[in-house]
Amino acid sequence: MTTHSFARTAILVLVLAGCAEKPSTPAETPVPEAAPPAPQAAVAPAPGAPSLAALSIDAYKKQVAARIAAKNRHMFADPLPEMFKSIVVLDITIDRDGNLVRIAVRRSNGFRQLETRAMDSVREAAPFVAPRAIVRRGGRVQFLETFLFRDDGRFVIRSLVENT
Repeated sequence: MTTHSFARTAILVLVLAGCAEKPSTPAETPVPEAAPPAPQAAVAPAPGAPSLAALSIDAYKKQVAARIAAKNRHMFADPLPEMFKSIVVLDITIDRDGNLVRIAVRRSNGFRQLETRAMDSVREAAPFVAPRAIVRRGGRVQFLETFLFRDDGRFVIRSLVENT
């Protein structure tokens, strides 16, 4: 690991730790139940992608993050900044068919507009690949995803960032 990579990783850890000290009041938005999407609306895994039976929760998080990134205009691909304006951690629940069931802000710096942007990005990317092989109790998968926001309001999703 280069000194620059180590420094960037250390800064990211400090920023995430700072976010942990200021938990916001959880803002939860239940997703209204809708009729199941037509079969063509479901997203199939890319050719060569691991089979659903072989997926771990981390691999599934990356698939979900990649879908959010592909559907969102607020992503950035530049190198990570030294400091982030905001870090938003979302609690996401997806059912066995890939439908978004619930989304809630778990931690935030208090920038409501950026919390909303992160939540809207997840909603707009739904439905997701069906996580049938890794469903937990109640036939759902629940996980946390972190959105790292720059000063201009653009973000990157932590699951898609190498070495974090």
